[in-house]
Amino acid sequence: MRKADLSFPISPPPLIALAFLVAGFATPLVLPADPWRDRVWLLGLLITGVPVAWRTLRGMLRGEFAADVVAMLAIVGALLLGQPLAGLVVVLMQTGGEALDAYAVARASNAVAALEADAPRTAHRVREGRVEDIDAGLIEPGDSLLIRPGELVPADGVVLDGTSHVDTSRLTGEPVPVRTAAGARLLSGSVNQEGAFTMRAERRSQESQYARIVDLVRSAQASKSPLQRTADVWAVWFTPLTLVACLVAWLVSHDWTRVLAVLVVATPCPLILAAPVAIIGGINRAARRAIIVRHGAALEGLSRVDTAVFDKTGTLTVGKPQVARVIAGNGSDLRTVLAKAAAVEQGSGHLLARVIVAEAEARGATLVMATSLHETPGCGVTGEVAGEWVVVGSPDFVRERLLERVPAAAGLLTTMDSGATGLRAYVGTAGGDVARIEFADQVRPELAPMFEALRALGLRDLYLFSGDREDNVRAIAQAVGISQFAGDLTAQDKAARVSAIEKGGRRVLMVGDGTNDAPSLSTATVGVALAGHGGGVVAEAADVVLLVDDPGRIPEAVAIGRRALYIARQSIGVGLGLSLVGMGFAAAGMLTPVAGALIQEAIDVAVILNALRASSGGRASI
Repeated sequence: MRKADLSFPISPPPLIALAFLVAGFATPLVLPADPWRDRVWLLGLLITGVPVAWRTLRGMLRGEFAADVVAMLAIVGALLLGQPLAGLVVVLMQTGGEALDAYAVARASNAVAALEADAPRTAHRVREGRVEDIDAGLIEPGDSLLIRPGELVPADGVVLDGTSHVDTSRLTGEPVPVRTAAGARLLSGSVNQEGAFTMRAERRSQESQYARIVDLVRSAQASKSPLQRTADVWAVWFTPLTLVACLVAWLVSHDWTRVLAVLVVATPCPLILAAPVAIIGGINRAARRAIIVRHGAALEGLSRVDTAVFDKTGTLTVGKPQVARVIAGNGSDLRTVLAKAAAVEQGSGHLLARVIVAEAEARGATLVMATSLHETPGCGVTGEVAGEWVVVGSPDFVRERLLERVPAAAGLLTTMDSGATGLRAYVGTAGGDVARIEFADQVRPELAPMFEALRALGLRDLYLFSGDREDNVRAIAQAVGISQFAGDLTAQDKAARVSAIEKGGRRVLMVGDGTNDAPSLSTATVGVALAGHGGGVVAEAADVVLLVDDPGRIPEAVAIGRRALYIARQSIGVGLGLSLVGMGFAAAGMLTPVAGALIQEAIDVAVILNALRASSGGRASI
């Protein structure tokens, strides 16, 4: 993931307007104040104001009547009535606010590009006993493909020969590598781990699961409705009110200068400045907490969410299998059998081998180095520990090896395996010891405070959507107190469910960390990615990225968004209220256009100072 850029960009228009303002005031030092000062300001207004007015006019022709319509009228009025100073001040505030707003918008996500960059590129096609490298796009249904260790599966298909373990966590949410053997179905984008195997492609690469995820993200981003900017929400009523005030001033006085004074003092600089200043402050405050808010709309979205949807693996759970329990048979000592299994597994590179070793060490077992190690990829490993033969692996593998050496233990193992479900490994020794090791993904310990904080913020509707098996999802949902859940979901299913919730009028916060979450993150009002283990595709698809592997930062992000938008609305309300008072004085002929511009400047300073509070600490639960 690219590092967030929080530096403020230099924008030429407001700098040029400021330069002409200063130059006009400095003119009397070298030339007669009259008429050269007004000429300098008029030149500046023509150079900077005409493009602003023309851009706004084009927007109006397209039906866009936002906060800058009044500013455009003030600029045009200043030109027509020979009031360049007032017009130039309006241009300075308008273009300065636009620069701030552009910074708050930041950059767009490159999720589709990141997904396409990670897609399988090549494949090894097997024909007449020979292996040829081809572009993945040339795969045809029925092709026989060789998948080597460490490679991505390039197309959906069925395993023909060979065994291995395949990591499908990015696609299905299954935290534990899946054992493959003849007949097993695989999805493109899965990662082969230790053993080579051949498979028959059932779909072209362009029609396989990974390609469908890319298409889902692309369509979700294209169809996602943008949030209406806070400033434009207020402009809906303030702009017509200003025009009514101008009409009243004209009907009472028939003085166009008085109308211009109303326009200048009514120029909605609080609308133009308050929201982006507060949003930038909120973004910077979040960044100090290792929460990267990708753009201003994401912060506004955080302030409005009322529903949370969570992925399971790596989000609510640790994302790595742990030993759930060890059951010994034949009166075997648990710690002794586990120590023997760990001694053999020290020589294996399999993920579950490391889990067994860590569990043995956690239980205080003393490990020794095993000898005569022999690993059968995808099945198990055998070795000698202090001269005793030990086997660890899948039920069938351990049973077959025990039948050759300790038939009685093999029978006991069959009895122990009866009715067992879930991921498990078995241990057998030449001395007749047997044990079953059960694995499970563990719920994160910090979830209770997170859910309590989310509910306190009003997010009471919580969902758990996962590609993992339904029974695993149910167990996790019950453990964390989520009543609405679903398992066995594809990336398409997840995105469709999130979309349905959104269409029901809810604002959804979606939290995930896998490739299969990318479409859902793009569909939701705000997508939050946990990138503590690296960014990549999911970080590109998300609106908010947590740089630390801590879901507890999620309610904090929501609170920061709400506080920033509360301060923005407060600043806008106070600023427009003062502008309304000024409009009254201007309509009554008590303010000139220049005086109105200076008063508006004072209001702007007050609005900016208040909006800057969003970047500081304080109560974030508003």
